[in-house]
Amino acid sequence: MLTTFENKTVIITGASAGVGAACARTFAAMKAKLVLVARGEAALNAIADELRGQCDVLTVVMDVASNDDCLALLEKAETAFGAVHVVVNNAGMHVRGDLAKINPQDVAAMVDVNMRAPLLLSCAAIPYLQRAGSGAIVNIGSLAGRAPLQGAATYSATKAGLRAFSYALGDELRDHNISVGVVSPGPIDTGFIMDEIDLVEDIVFSQPMSSAQQVADAVVTVARGEETEVVLPAASAKLTHLSYLFPGLRRSLRPKLYEQGRKNKEKYRNRQPTK
Repeated sequence: MLTTFENKTVIITGASAGVGAACARTFAAMKAKLVLVARGEAALNAIADELRGQCDVLTVVMDVASNDDCLALLEKAETAFGAVHVVVNNAGMHVRGDLAKINPQDVAAMVDVNMRAPLLLSCAAIPYLQRAGSGAIVNIGSLAGRAPLQGAATYSATKAGLRAFSYALGDELRDHNISVGVVSPGPIDTGFIMDEIDLVEDIVFSQPMSSAQQVADAVVTVARGEETEVVLPAASAKLTHLSYLFPGLRRSLRPKLYEQGRKNKEKYRNRQPTK
């Protein structure tokens, strides 16, 4: 188990904004060596420049949907910093709406970014983590991966698959000094949903909003091996668990949750998102 992240190499995908940037700032404060990954070079360089006074930072501009880029990422990290200790699979994609209205290519892209990429990167990272002597893989899931969400069928499926993968891989690596876990947040006050608030299903806002920093703190908890899963907000863990086990209950609660979500959505609509 990792008890300190000082001088440990931490790879974070989707690191240029939102949860990824919050994770970068959090690990930087712990004196980790950061490998920050994103598609957008300008935004990635901005967060890297912000943090270079606190720790060593390597930026890698790439698309996590590229198999070759994922494999090369690990080599670059080990070459730059001598080892790889933590992989945070944060990069995500969500094309919102009922499946019948979504372009099939977007469905495939969501599967590639949300599930195939973290599975591939996790698998490829295992020998690197073993060489380091200890390590952690943290996947960013969602409440939608704990209870199916209409209007987000593919997103729910990818996050459910990522959650199952996290538990299974955690069992496989339990005796290898490598922690694996998942953080499953509800709505987060970042541009990921706030920039598309009119497209987000009302029911999403029925759950309390978390901050990117709260998610980043949960990532640290999982990376330390203290928990296999952290659900945010904590009260939603029981609700999503019951909703998954009892589909009839989920359907019966849906009108009330939609009503509450609509009310909360109006409160959030005119707010500026936290980037």
